[in-house]
Amino acid sequence: HVSERTQYLTTARNLLVSGADAVERLMSSYKEIVELAGYTSRVGHMLEVFEQVSQGQYQKTTVAAKSLVRSPGLQFANGQIVIRGEICDSPDGSIELQEVPIVTPNMDVVVPSLSLRVTPGSHLLITGPNGCGKSSLFRVLSGLWPVYAGRLIRPLHCTMFYVPQRPYMTLGSLREQVIYPETLGEWRIKGVSDAMLEACLEKVSLAHLVVREGGWDSVADWKDVLSGGEKQRMALARLFYHKPAFALLDECTSAVSIDVECSIYQTAKDLGITLLTITHRPSLWKFHSQILQFDGDGKWSLSTLTQQEKDTGVLREAEAKS
Repeated sequence: HVSERTQYLTTARNLLVSGADAVERLMSSYKEIVELAGYTSRVGHMLEVFEQVSQGQYQKTTVAAKSLVRSPGLQFANGQIVIRGEICDSPDGSIELQEVPIVTPNMDVVVPSLSLRVTPGSHLLITGPNGCGKSSLFRVLSGLWPVYAGRLIRPLHCTMFYVPQRPYMTLGSLREQVIYPETLGEWRIKGVSDAMLEACLEKVSLAHLVVREGGWDSVADWKDVLSGGEKQRMALARLFYHKPAFALLDECTSAVSIDVECSIYQTAKDLGITLLTITHRPSLWKFHSQILQFDGDGKWSLSTLTQQEKDTGVLREAEAKS
């Protein structure tokens, strides 16, 4: 009888311990469950929006009350801005905006009307306070945001490559970091050798990664393995791999030393890549021929940089345009 009671006691203890472990795991998983529920809700809402858009029934929730006053040139219908802008082919390979407003997805008009022209080889520097429309301009140029008014003129098969301040490191090998967003299958079809990829890393002072990380086929969690500066330089290595006509650079060298940064910009110009750069660093002025300044209140000014302004990084006073 004692042995049976001991067996029952041991079994009950083990069940209690297992039950306690299960409850602990359930409690510790609460955060992950809540995150999963949030992700599921957002993906579900996205799929609903896709379905409504395909049926032409989508109505966006906006906070556009003040936009009605700030932008009398825009047309509104049912609380939405009517898309009346045109996108035209550029015969000479240039990019031009003609009285195009910069409008956020919430219908907040950041810049009521913007006009500029960037020809191949005419590099544009973009400055201004936070939230003034610098990154939003890139979204309009690349087609992510609609042209609500005016005219956007760009080459029909224009290649643009956007490099953000915090680049995305994809899952996969070291080779896949350089060729992103291409896949390995597309890379093989192009016939690009590893030596060519290493040359791209050499241009951004990252050639040592091949040996340090164990070769091109090494797989790692690259967002944790690479430092902030290395991730930014990896994104610029992608720029040299893809060689687009226009590079949209959004403070993409903020964690890179000035000497390496200058070398990268000069290399990009030598390759014939036209640069549109958002930066606060005066050291980059010398690589550009025009400067676009936003004041944060919807006004802007566009001027040609003089040699003295390129050397000093100081712009002469100019009257802002609206």
